[in-house]
Amino acid sequence: MDTRIVDHPAFRLVGHAARVPLIHHGVNPHIQRHVAALPAEEHLRLKVLGNTDPSGLLAVSDDLHPDLDDGSELTYLHGVAVSPDTPIPGGLDFIEVPAGIWVVIRTAGPYPQTLQKTWAAAAAEWFPSNPWRLRPGPEIVAALKPTNDFSTSTCELWLPIEPA
Repeated sequence: MDTRIVDHPAFRLVGHAARVPLIHHGVNPHIQRHVAALPAEEHLRLKVLGNTDPSGLLAVSDDLHPDLDDGSELTYLHGVAVSPDTPIPGGLDFIEVPAGIWVVIRTAGPYPQTLQKTWAAAAAEWFPSNPWRLRPGPEIVAALKPTNDFSTSTCELWLPIEPA
């Protein structure tokens, strides 16, 4: 598993949020509809706004149920990361993210299947064999090299962690 540990200063996640059900396998149609409803120029506006890591357009899951039950609700934000002092344009939602430590896991392959398998492997293999546990905070996916149809992608999965 291609991982690195990052100690990241505070930042904001800015974009368009919606409450959706958690779906563990396959494409989440609720998220797909949410993102598809955004005009193309909105994606460009967000890309220009982003100014810190994780970079690019982000898929953010926040306010997850602690048990991560399939069908439980979460807040999904399609957006970018910005520094805390970046002015937030009207009409955008935001999540304040305090400074903290993250495990960043790089994936490449069919999307979203490879990402979902990586998350499961992190839970089953990486966390039990490393001195870290999840801490409260958003889970972030940065699509670094997606194909035009998003059928495959190189991604980074950012998970908030703390010493176990």
